[in-house]
Amino acid sequence: MRNKVAVKALFAVVLSAGLFSCNNSRDYKNNSRATGWDINSKEGGFNYNADYDEQEAGPGLVFVEGGTFTMGRVQDDVMHDWNNTPTQQHVQSFYMDETEVTNLMYLEYLDYLKRVYPPSEERYRNIYQGALPDTLVWRNRLGYNETMTNNYLRHPAYANYPVVGVSWIQAVEFSKWRTDRVNELRLEKEGFTAEGARFAAEPGQGFSTETYLNAPSQVYGGDEELLRGGKNADRFEVAGNADDGTDAKNLYVQRKHGVLLPEYRLPTEAEWEYAALALVGIRNYNVYRGRKKYPWDSQYTRSGDARRRGDQMANFKQGDGDYGGIAGWSDDGADITAEVKSYEPNDFGLYDMAGNVAEWVADVYRPIVDDEFNDFNYYRGNVYTKHAITEDGTVKVLGVDEIEYDTLSNGRIVARNLPGEIKTVPITPEDTYLRTNFNESDQRNFRDGDRTSTRYYDTFGDENEADPSKRMYNSPVHTATVDSLGGQSLEYDKSTGRTTLVDDNVRVYKGGSWRDRAYWLDPAQRRFFPQDMATDYIGFRNAMSRVGSKSLNKNKTAKN
Repeated sequence: MRNKVAVKALFAVVLSAGLFSCNNSRDYKNNSRATGWDINSKEGGFNYNADYDEQEAGPGLVFVEGGTFTMGRVQDDVMHDWNNTPTQQHVQSFYMDETEVTNLMYLEYLDYLKRVYPPSEERYRNIYQGALPDTLVWRNRLGYNETMTNNYLRHPAYANYPVVGVSWIQAVEFSKWRTDRVNELRLEKEGFTAEGARFAAEPGQGFSTETYLNAPSQVYGGDEELLRGGKNADRFEVAGNADDGTDAKNLYVQRKHGVLLPEYRLPTEAEWEYAALALVGIRNYNVYRGRKKYPWDSQYTRSGDARRRGDQMANFKQGDGDYGGIAGWSDDGADITAEVKSYEPNDFGLYDMAGNVAEWVADVYRPIVDDEFNDFNYYRGNVYTKHAITEDGTVKVLGVDEIEYDTLSNGRIVARNLPGEIKTVPITPEDTYLRTNFNESDQRNFRDGDRTSTRYYDTFGDENEADPSKRMYNSPVHTATVDSLGGQSLEYDKSTGRTTLVDDNVRVYKGGSWRDRAYWLDPAQRRFFPQDMATDYIGFRNAMSRVGSKSLNKNKTAKN
């Protein structure tokens, strides 16, 4: 009897030890926590990248760990400007260009457009022309600036200077191009597309990330040798993509494999201001509460460091007729823009977040940041779209002759969708039926400037909506049209009853520039400019959202 009890006790100990060992050794890396089925098995089943570590920083980017900060805290508010009411905001982690986009970077973009969409062909001419920076921004009626007009963009002496003369719209198009080029190279380097595929495509058959993810067989004009010619093309053998219209097995990378990076884009205003302040380097309560004045740790524009005492910390206008200081002494090293990395970076490793050039951000301008509605990743400017679907249920990919252009208010023509890209359309009321988080495509004037937030709102009629003088933002309406022969019809709004320049097409720009006094170096300062116009003092840099953990390498510390 005693032996039987001992055997049962031993069996229970062994069983419990086995179960404990089994539960702790099961990391669910190659099998499902939901079903127990194998993942990535040769016999078939669900395919997934179980070896994914964490997001890599794309070319030119540095990591910015997110957190909370006081947005809009202007240190020297001498004008008592009510458009900078301080609000507490939280920003998710993201990546940001360590420098402004340079002339060399933008010339690479222009060279690509010229090669893939030759301007010598009539159908592609406006693609290249619409991307060209406006070099005439350097001209001044009472100044001689022809040297910059003729040389600043293309001369190698200015290669690593920030590009200017670029509108907000052009900056957005550059960001889309950069996304596609980076992901195109990643696929080639990882062996999923043929070596040199990015140079072998025919004119008008460029690579688009969204097209590759949703209709991969149509990338590069459907050239199988380029799409499936890589050495690792069979690494992810998966079922056909949802919008590809095929049930056959294919060898295309999908979003779930983690190979492709998120999009390059303009940073939001909250992201830009947070990154410029760089509170990460100082553990100080006053700084946390919004008492840091510049991207560097000082209340002054000159360095207090013993080795560089008195040196200017940024490139800005120091006074009337003083754009750099006295030659050979007290000089900031530049009279116009300066070469990137001429000054020390802030604690995030970002250069020129004050001075040199002001920078476009993504947001539509409004005087008030509506933190009562949202204080997490704040952004005004959402216009939600969806992929256009053809009659056979597949996504609509634009052909070599299908280019969608926009005519801007100044008469300039820019390409909105290029051949090989997926056509997009606004979401419809059917798409948003019974949704509580949004109900229409264009959200730019949500809670500020739409009919329901207007002083003259009348639920019984639309006469006030039709009368521009009774809109909340009664801004000028300039019109420009282009006929089938290329003739332009430009009509300037000469109305004397306009009351503001604010509308849904003006964007925020941040940071001081070489033309600005020190007052504008404060990251909290904000100004606006029409999105289709350019200047000689506004440039831009890109950002990229981070997917996964808030901090670097934290996703490896406690799996399961």
